[in-house]
Amino acid sequence: MMNIFKRLLKIGQAEIHALVDKMEDPITLTEEGIRDMKTQLADAMEAYAKVRATAIRFENRAAAKADGGARWTEKARAALQKVQEGALDPVKAEKLATEALLLKKRDLDDAHELRLEGVHHASKADEIHTQIEILKFNISKWEKELTTLKAKQKVNQAALFANQHMAHIDTNSTLDMLQRMKTKVAEDGALAEAYAEIAQEQTNAPQQERIAQQQAVQQELQALKQQMGLE
Repeated sequence: MMNIFKRLLKIGQAEIHALVDKMEDPITLTEEGIRDMKTQLADAMEAYAKVRATAIRFENRAAAKADGGARWTEKARAALQKVQEGALDPVKAEKLATEALLLKKRDLDDAHELRLEGVHHASKADEIHTQIEILKFNISKWEKELTTLKAKQKVNQAALFANQHMAHIDTNSTLDMLQRMKTKVAEDGALAEAYAEIAQEQTNAPQQERIAQQQAVQQELQALKQQMGLE
């Protein structure tokens, strides 16, 4: 029975060697993963810059509209003052003042809408920034993991070489082939566990930070509305 097994193993040895060679190297896979995350980080930072710039433009436009509203108030007041001075007909002055106040309301309404858009884009920018921080954390973690994997690989290779030398096992022998398969399978298992940990960390991204950011945005919005007399 043992002789039959040996013959079958000998016949399939070439196929098994080919399978081992095709198995993905955990270190190569980790390096590719880090490169992918760095690409995602660059894209996220570009998106953050664009969304934040849009938020700033909305904020600036809202401020400009609010300033325009204040100017229309001054124009309405000036028209009414001319009546007191006897320099303008009351009916005409009231008409001018009414038109100025209507334009003021239009500008303030526009400013309010622009502020809301600015707050919305600022919130989106904060969300992207949170993802950027997560990516930075994951990249740092995986770069450390890569260093660990490379160190483990060197240790494994040194141990394997020493065992082969002591046992006088040729590198193409069946025992060497099985050891290579065992090492690769163990490394792949560890890598899979590590990826599962990162997936869990991304799912459990710090909710408290997001809540705090949302509360800060709401408080700022509330303050703006109070300053504008909207509440």
